[in-house]
Amino acid sequence: MPNSQDLRSMGLLQKWRYRFKTMVRYRLLFLTSAPIILTLLALIAITIYWSIHYTWNSALIDVSERLTVADNTITLIQEKQSKAVTGFANSYEFQSKIRSENVDLDELKVWVKQQPLTDGLDYLLFETPQDAIGLYTESAQLQTQTSFEVLDEQTLYAIAPSLAERAKTKMIANGTEEKRGLVSRTIFPLYSDNHELLGYLHAGSLINNSSELVDTIRDVIYPIKDASSPHIGTLTLFLEDLRISTNVPLNSDEQRGRASGSKVSEEVQQAVLVEGKHWVDRAYVYDAWYITAYKPLRDSNDEIVGMLYTGYLLWPFIKAYLTNIIEISIATLSLLIISGLMVYRGSRDLFRPIEQIHKVVKQVQMGKNNRIGNLGLDDKHELAQLAKQFDNMLDSLEARKEEIERAAQDLECKVNKRTASLKEKTEQLEHHINLLNQTRDKLVTNEKLAALGELTAGIAHEINNPTAVILGNVELIRFELGEDSRRVNEEIDAILEQIDRIRNITRSLLQYSRQGGVQDQITWQHINPIIDESITLVKTGSKKKEIQFVTQLNAHTSVEVNRHQLLQVLVNLQMNAIYAMKGEGVLTIASRDWDENGENLGAVIDVIDQGCGMKPAQLQRIFDPFYTTKRDGTGLGLSVSQSILSETGGEIRVSSVEGEGSTFSIYLPKKFEKEELSVTAVAMSRYALI
Repeated sequence: MPNSQDLRSMGLLQKWRYRFKTMVRYRLLFLTSAPIILTLLALIAITIYWSIHYTWNSALIDVSERLTVADNTITLIQEKQSKAVTGFANSYEFQSKIRSENVDLDELKVWVKQQPLTDGLDYLLFETPQDAIGLYTESAQLQTQTSFEVLDEQTLYAIAPSLAERAKTKMIANGTEEKRGLVSRTIFPLYSDNHELLGYLHAGSLINNSSELVDTIRDVIYPIKDASSPHIGTLTLFLEDLRISTNVPLNSDEQRGRASGSKVSEEVQQAVLVEGKHWVDRAYVYDAWYITAYKPLRDSNDEIVGMLYTGYLLWPFIKAYLTNIIEISIATLSLLIISGLMVYRGSRDLFRPIEQIHKVVKQVQMGKNNRIGNLGLDDKHELAQLAKQFDNMLDSLEARKEEIERAAQDLECKVNKRTASLKEKTEQLEHHINLLNQTRDKLVTNEKLAALGELTAGIAHEINNPTAVILGNVELIRFELGEDSRRVNEEIDAILEQIDRIRNITRSLLQYSRQGGVQDQITWQHINPIIDESITLVKTGSKKKEIQFVTQLNAHTSVEVNRHQLLQVLVNLQMNAIYAMKGEGVLTIASRDWDENGENLGAVIDVIDQGCGMKPAQLQRIFDPFYTTKRDGTGLGLSVSQSILSETGGEIRVSSVEGEGSTFSIYLPKKFEKEELSVTAVAMSRYALI
C-alpha cells in the first residue's frame, strides 16, 4: 500500500500534468521553450554520438598500435636471441672445438650444454644432422631461423627436466595441466670449409609462465606515467587458446593474481586461431570486458600455434567518458532550468488575463452563467476587446438558447404524436406480412401436393398393367416347371410377395387420389423383423457394391405402424445412404427404445452412413418436395417418407457433418392417433420413391 508521502507526490504530479495539458501559460511556455530544448538536446545527442564513435575508434586504433609495438618488441627479442646464438657459433672457443680434427661430437654436445646462458635463453644445444632428422624445416636446415614452436613434454624433458617442469600450466577451468611448451627457438646450421653440414646449434627460451617477458613488453607499450598508479594495460602470450604467460589479473577489480591457465573467448578463438585474422574490438577477458587486440602466432611451417594479445579494461574508459558526458549534461540542464524559470516569471503577467478568460469559459461549459468582466487592462488591449466580445457573444447565446428550448418542446410534442401513429401502423404491417408469408408457403405446398396426387394416380394406373403381366408369367412358369418348380419356390414366392406389395401400393394410390380415400392397415408391430426384411431387400439390390451392413437391434417396444409403409421408408433411407457413400463403406442400422424423462414413448430406428454428409443449407431443404441432389432423382423420397410417418405420429430427424456422414433417425410413437388429412397429402404419403 502506498504511504501518504507517495500519495502526495502522485497528486502533485497529476496536478502539474493537468496544468501542462490544459493551461495556456504552460502550453505557450512549452511551445516557446521546446525548440530551444530540442535543439540543445539534439546537439548533445550528436556530440555524444560522434564522441562515442571517434573515441571508440581512437581506442581501437590505440590498442591496435600497441599490439604492433608488442609484436615488434617480440621480434626484437627474437632477433637478439638469434644474434646471441650466432655470436656463440662464431666464437673462437666454439669454432676451435668444432673444427678440430679429433673433435668428439658427444663431448661437444656436453660442453655446449654446460655453457652459461645469456640474453634470456633457457637452453643451448648442439645436435648432429642425424639427431635432427625430421625435426627442422628445410629452410632451417639451410640458414639461421628463429620462430615460435610447440614442443611436447618428452622433447622438453630431453632438453632439460627443469624445462619440462616449468612448462606445466594448470588450467583454471578443469584443473588439468597443459604439459606442452611454447618456445622461441633459434636453429643455426653449422658447415665445414667444404660446405658439409656438421650439425646445428639449437637454442630457445620457454614462453610458458614467463612473467618477466610479458611484464617487460607491457612496460614498453604501456609506460608508467605515475609511479603510484597501477598498470592498466595487459599482455598475454597464448599456446593455442590457453593463456600460458600473462599479466591479466585474476581479479580485475583488485588487480591481483595472474590468469594463467584460462582460455580465450570462443568468438576470438574462431576469428584468430581458426580464420587467422586479427581481432581489434572489445572482448571478454577472463572476468571482465577489455578493449583488446589479438594476432596469431605462427611456427616455422606457417601454422598458427598461439596468439599475442594486448588490451586494457573497458570500464575505466567508459567511466571516464560517462563522467564527462554527465558533467556536460548537468551544466546544460542547469542552464535550461534557469532560462525556463526566467521565461516563466516574465510571462506570468501576460498569461493571467488569458487564464481568467479560460476560467470563465470552463464555468460556462459547466452551465454557470458567468461573464469575464474587467481584466484590469487598457480598453484598447487586444485581450480586453476579446473579453468584451466574448461576454456579448455569451449574452446572445443565452437568448438564443431560450428560443431553442421553447421550439424543442413544441417539436417533441409533435414527434411523440407521429411516433405513436407510426408504431401502430408498423405493427399492423408486420402482422400482415407474416400472414402473407404463411399463406404463400401453404399455397406453394398445396400446389406441389396437388400435382403430386395427379402424378401418382397416373403412375398407379400405368404400373397395374405390367404387374398383371408379371404375375401371369410367374404363375405360368410355376405351372410349366411342375415338380421342378420346388427348387425355385422361395424365389417365386418372393416375386409373388413383392407383386402383391406393388398392387397394394397402386391400389392405395388409386383410392387416395379419389375423394374420400381409405384407411391403411395399421397394426401393432415389433420393428426389428421389419428392419431385417428391409436389409434383405437392400442387400439383394446392392450385391455388386462394397457395402458392409452392421445391425444393432436393441428396441423392445412394439408400436402401431403400417408395416408395408415402414418397410418402404427404411428401404428408401438405406438406398439413399448407399448412394451417399458411393457404393462402399459401412452402413449401420440400429434400433432402440424411445425414452424421455423416464417415460417410454415408443421406438427409434437409426440409419447411419459414412458418406459425404450435408451442408447446413441442404439440411434445411431435404424434406421439401422435388428438392434433390441426385442427377436422376425426383426429390420426393424424403418428403413422402416424412408424410408417411406423420400419419402415425412419427417423424424423421436428421443430423449430418459435411465430409463425415449422416444419421437419419425414425421416431415411432407407441400409440397411433388418427388425424384428418387432405386427400392429396394422403395420396402423397402412399407413394414411396425407392
